[in-house]
Amino acid sequence: MAKNFKDLSEQEILALAISLEGTDARIYADFAAGLKAHYPATAQVFEEMEAEEDEHRRKLIEEYGHRFGEHIPLIRREDVKGFVHRKPVWLTRPLGLKAVRRQAEIMETETRRFYERAANRVSDVSTRKLLGDLAEAERKHVTLAENLQHEYVTPEVQAQEEKAHRRLFVLQIVQPGLAGLMDGSVSTLAPVFAAAFATHSSHAAFVVGLAACIGAGISMAFAEAASDDGSLTGRGKPLLRGFVCGLMTTAGGIGHTLPYLIPNFRTATAIAVVVVAIELLVISWIRKRYMDTPFLRAAFQVIVGGVLVFLVGIWIGSS
Repeated sequence: MAKNFKDLSEQEILALAISLEGTDARIYADFAAGLKAHYPATAQVFEEMEAEEDEHRRKLIEEYGHRFGEHIPLIRREDVKGFVHRKPVWLTRPLGLKAVRRQAEIMETETRRFYERAANRVSDVSTRKLLGDLAEAERKHVTLAENLQHEYVTPEVQAQEEKAHRRLFVLQIVQPGLAGLMDGSVSTLAPVFAAAFATHSSHAAFVVGLAACIGAGISMAFAEAASDDGSLTGRGKPLLRGFVCGLMTTAGGIGHTLPYLIPNFRTATAIAVVVVAIELLVISWIRKRYMDTPFLRAAFQVIVGGVLVFLVGIWIGSS
């Protein structure tokens, strides 16, 4: 059962401080290892932060040994009430540079507050001074991080890291999402409009369209997730890619399916055609924005494919 902070003895406070510094150092090391491949300069910043935390831990161990001997009881942050729940590092790292830096700021703030409270709880002068010094050091860590950032992450390096970050975003999010959006928008045109022109029933077209876009979403999600595990291609976690691809596939098909909730067949079809045009233009813009494809070329490629599928659907439905 977790203890209240106010119930900790001075020995337990020092033991907890040692544990906190060790944990923070390991987290910074994990951040550095996770970022090194794509963001080596930022990884160097976290390596320096790890070294700083290790030095804090060394000082705490010296103070503990001076007062209480060599044995240090295992007291972790989860053994004491009041600490903020932290996400596991493997959940934080894929979120990118901003998420990792934000997590580091939260860690420093929490550790500083711990030292400030701990310094007010102990009676030994040397221990109180050490805890106060460490609280001040944690307060200065933001400045330290900024200084290290300026030292290692020059404008040229930052530009390279931003380029790498954009590349990862395109590989892991944009590409599977765009593939799903194109598949959902284009491949479902034929069954939706075939059903619409075969039956002249909005309800029938809606049911067929809903089944087509949900089925395509599930299929594309599994296909993307099973395509590769990302270890060689750098495309990220397959489950995330599969989720993004499946979601965008369904979204691409649902857009021109929803108008068929309108009972009037002609009105529903007219609105669906407008929605299809908007979908194709959005796909063209995404290709221009993230794939550096000229807009006119992207629009031509996407619209030609979409129109062909659209005409096939009408032809089959009218035959």
